[in-house]
Amino acid sequence: MANATVRQDGDTLVFGGALERAAVAALWPLLRSPGKDLRRLDLGAVSSVDSAGLALLAELCARVGITDVIGTPAGLAELRTAYRLDPRLAFAS
Repeated sequence: MANATVRQDGDTLVFGGALERAAVAALWPLLRSPGKDLRRLDLGAVSSVDSAGLALLAELCARVGITDVIGTPAGLAELRTAYRLDPRLAFAS
């Protein structure tokens, strides 16, 4: 069951729950037009991330210009390495 959440707190998008395929499908529509002046993603309350969750986060970072990602939920470090993404979830050069 999809159990992920997202809310804006100032310049931060705060995620919670498991960012996995079923949850990500429900979050995409909410994030089509994210708020203005976003600078960071807070993943401190995220329990785990799969490849669909990483795709959502990387897309947001690229589209919105996120400069800071806070938190390292289960699965994130391994997926970042596999997809050669830097700490801001952009392709490493």
